[in-house]
Amino acid sequence: MRAIARLLVLCLSLPCLPAFAENLATLYQVREAVASQQPEARDQGIQRALDTLLMRLTGNRNAAQNPALAALRKDPQQVIGQYGYEGDVLVVDFDPVSTDRSLRQAGLPLWGTNRPSVLVWWLNETAEGANLLGDGQDAAKPVRDAGEHRGLPLRLPLADLSEQLVATPAALEAAQPDALRPVSERYAADALLAVHAREENGAWRAQWRLWLGEQPEQGIAEAANGVALADAVMLAVSERLAPRFVVAPGAASSLTLEVQGADLGRYAELDRVLEPFGARLTRVEGDRLTYQVNASAEQLRAQLALVHLQEVGADSPPAEGAPQPAAQPAPTGVLRFRW
Repeated sequence: MRAIARLLVLCLSLPCLPAFAENLATLYQVREAVASQQPEARDQGIQRALDTLLMRLTGNRNAAQNPALAALRKDPQQVIGQYGYEGDVLVVDFDPVSTDRSLRQAGLPLWGTNRPSVLVWWLNETAEGANLLGDGQDAAKPVRDAGEHRGLPLRLPLADLSEQLVATPAALEAAQPDALRPVSERYAADALLAVHAREENGAWRAQWRLWLGEQPEQGIAEAANGVALADAVMLAVSERLAPRFVVAPGAASSLTLEVQGADLGRYAELDRVLEPFGARLTRVEGDRLTYQVNASAEQLRAQLALVHLQEVGADSPPAEGAPQPAAQPAPTGVLRFRW
């Protein structure tokens, strides 16, 4: 309580750097198309919705087959808050607390609601020509829906003329996004996804590349139509991103985290980012916050990168305007970051 009280008097004049990660308020809401509102179709839709949620939360498309979840899959109602229909779509709202508890008891990893925002450069190429999907286009709906279905906060470019001239097939398939980076800065996203999709002989094939931090990813997806292709790409992207952020029971250890340069706005952002690690604020000294967290150092670094925190080590320069301290290695189990 003393730490919280002292936090309220933090200086509000410190400039807040933008945090691009997004907190997915709809992560526990799943929409599934159903053939009818009859009980059998409803139960099948609920089962698919649960499987979709398990994939979102664990990053593993086979999570539903885990024997430890057999009882949950037999009776999904125990984690459902409510459900209803929007036309031929079943909308299921799962309870976050009971769902997370069930997964932890089953020993499964969890990916929290704070996730990297992904800017998607998606070029569709057909016999009629090429089309760069832009925000607000009806043609982009399958991509937006696929991102929501797989638990990824997506952003789409405006796709104006200047961007169409840059987002060529060659630029989208390049090993490095040198051409895309300058036009991507205006969208302030964490990750960059380039997709070149082609329709040939009635089927679709896409080559995709993802950049987040220093670990690029790439792959190829194939599907019978554009809707299925978008879902296949987003499923693959989710699977590649999840291991960087999921917290597996027993795989983490107790760490002390010190963060310099905090104010009230940054404290609120940190609270969301550190949610998956069971963070506990233990100390406040000026603009320095100290937390106790349960995480692996690698996952904690990946999560803090989403709010653009810089790690402070023996070789790290001090913050601008700060005095040069004597270089001291951080004690074992202590990680230090600053804005």
